[in-house]
Amino acid sequence: MTTRRLQPAALALAATVLVLGCLSGRTLAEQVAAPAAVTWDVGALSKPPREYPAPGFSAQDVRALFYDGLPWKGKPTRVFAWYAAPERKAGEKVPAMVLVHGGGGTAFDEWVRLWTKRGYAAISMDTCGCTPGGQHNKRPRHEMGGPPGWGGFDQMSDPVQDQWMYHAVADCILATSLVSSYPEVDADRVALTGISWGGILTCIVAGVDARLKMAAPVYGCGYLGDNAGWGKGRGPEESRERWLELWDPSHYLAAARMPMLWIVGTNDFAFPLPSVQKSYRLAPGPRTLSIRVRMVHGQGQGAAPEEIAAMADSLFKDGQPLAKITGQGVDGKYAWVAFASARLIAKAELNYTCDKGAWKDRKWETAAAGGFHVLAAAAGEVKAAVPDGATQYYFNLIDERGLIVSTEHVTREGP
Repeated sequence: MTTRRLQPAALALAATVLVLGCLSGRTLAEQVAAPAAVTWDVGALSKPPREYPAPGFSAQDVRALFYDGLPWKGKPTRVFAWYAAPERKAGEKVPAMVLVHGGGGTAFDEWVRLWTKRGYAAISMDTCGCTPGGQHNKRPRHEMGGPPGWGGFDQMSDPVQDQWMYHAVADCILATSLVSSYPEVDADRVALTGISWGGILTCIVAGVDARLKMAAPVYGCGYLGDNAGWGKGRGPEESRERWLELWDPSHYLAAARMPMLWIVGTNDFAFPLPSVQKSYRLAPGPRTLSIRVRMVHGQGQGAAPEEIAAMADSLFKDGQPLAKITGQGVDGKYAWVAFASARLIAKAELNYTCDKGAWKDRKWETAAAGGFHVLAAAAGEVKAAVPDGATQYYFNLIDERGLIVSTEHVTREGP
């Protein structure tokens, strides 16, 4: 293993920050972290919002409701949601999941049922002032809906408090407050997961709402401006730049101290691995990665990973945790990963690409354990020869449950 040492300039900077932090009474992490671009009245949002019936909406084993959102352009708003709790013993409290849909989506009753079958209360809300029905990207709006969604690039000249991102983050915090107020829910065991745009919101909310005990963004991250295609076709360049100044999750992740599970695909068109890596490195809490080769981008695929439930169970229900990466590095031409796992690691894979250019177009190859490249998978360590010409690589460890934990991806500077 290699011990990393700070260069003199970095040491001087760290020392200066530490001294200033001591003088100001702030921690080193707080000094290093960039300030949030936007703030919310979390104290007010932490109070459960008023709830209303939602006549005309019904689905199997779930309850439809509206709850108060924030005012939009001076008018009151309401947020549609599905909610359900699992069967439980009298007086028993259960953990809860807050479910944040992605672009073109809405509140999904089947997503709620997925979690109630796992023993969790769950709430899935529409963040765009719509209700279920219609088609992808064409959901019916209701008369008290807040700002329409999917980034709000066309709202950059509006007051911040009237923009979709501001309301969508508040909707998530209010949903947490509402579900935490129910007598069957243990308010100390509430987590958040979101898909795509919901993953972006999850990253922001994780840095804003400290009540959450876990956050799992699925295809979501910060540093979105690093992706040359981000925001193209969504308005003039100045609007995209303003959006990044206000809403990029990199402004908020440094305050996210809860355990986070990051799930993404190698070729995701919206969230390339370098931006994901910078994001999870920014969040100071415990992190677990699950990187799938060519994972398809979609609501069904984003809700499906069992790693989310396994991590939640390990935190909330005495379940066995996912494998933990304890180290990774290079020894000559071999890459290695050290790990600890309560469950048998059934398979290890070295995933690599020899391509450059757009991340979404790179071809990834997999060398399975016991195959051509992997040498050993015993005693908590795997070693593999990195193929000549590989530009990036990472390991996947797959336990006997079929659950995937990944190392960070590594970029090679030369052959």
